[in-house]
Amino acid sequence: MLRLHSIETMGLVDGPGIRTIFFLQGCPLHCIYCHNPDIQNTLKGKEVSVDYLVEKAKRMKPYFKNGGGVTISGGEPLIHGKDLIKLIDSLHKENIHVCLDTSGIGNSNYYEEIIDKVDLILLDIKHYNILGFKEMVGFSNDKLLKFIDYIKNSFTPIWIRHVMVPGFTDSKEDMENLVKFIHPISKNIEKIEILPYHTLGIKKYEEIGKDYKLKGVEAMDKKKAKSLESYANSLLELYRKESVKEKTQK
Repeated sequence: MLRLHSIETMGLVDGPGIRTIFFLQGCPLHCIYCHNPDIQNTLKGKEVSVDYLVEKAKRMKPYFKNGGGVTISGGEPLIHGKDLIKLIDSLHKENIHVCLDTSGIGNSNYYEEIIDKVDLILLDIKHYNILGFKEMVGFSNDKLLKFIDYIKNSFTPIWIRHVMVPGFTDSKEDMENLVKFIHPISKNIEKIEILPYHTLGIKKYEEIGKDYKLKGVEAMDKKKAKSLESYANSLLELYRKESVKEKTQK
């Protein structure tokens, strides 16, 4: 059984094509910019079976013809371990493309199997160093580094995602450090997506009586974020070329 927060049936930004997105309940992270704090509690949400979710996905198959499919998101889907694997396998039996939207932090006993099974991973990098990571989510990036180690030995394509917050990671130097951090899995990475920080979740914190740690921080300028996204992708491509050149010279 899985705990479900919600379902989006016509998603257009969480993977290729038109996608059905399963937002699974529960997340070990406490990101300072989280816009769905209600999804963090693992005991909330609706308990559902794998078959229930597969039936929901099957109804949307006519919309998946041009590269679409299911994106399993959260919360953090990796905390669901064995049940997540069952869901991926069941969707594949229906010839449905499966994308995993994850921070790389969850039940590490299942990392290798999950990475090998999914068709695409949207890997959300909170920060490129341990101090920044702790500031963003409240604890170490050890499990993320382990997740990345498993990716190194796989052929699973990756889209890197990063929420850009003004004053935190909104400079060229930050993008240079981000690309250096993800360089070990550059062979898997198809692109980097920068997601501009927004303030739409503040009201939810007020509703549940929780303190919002980024109070007063303005939304990220979308044009600046797009420019830095282009810069990061160009750097990634440059590093790839240099790596190929080094290999051919050996």
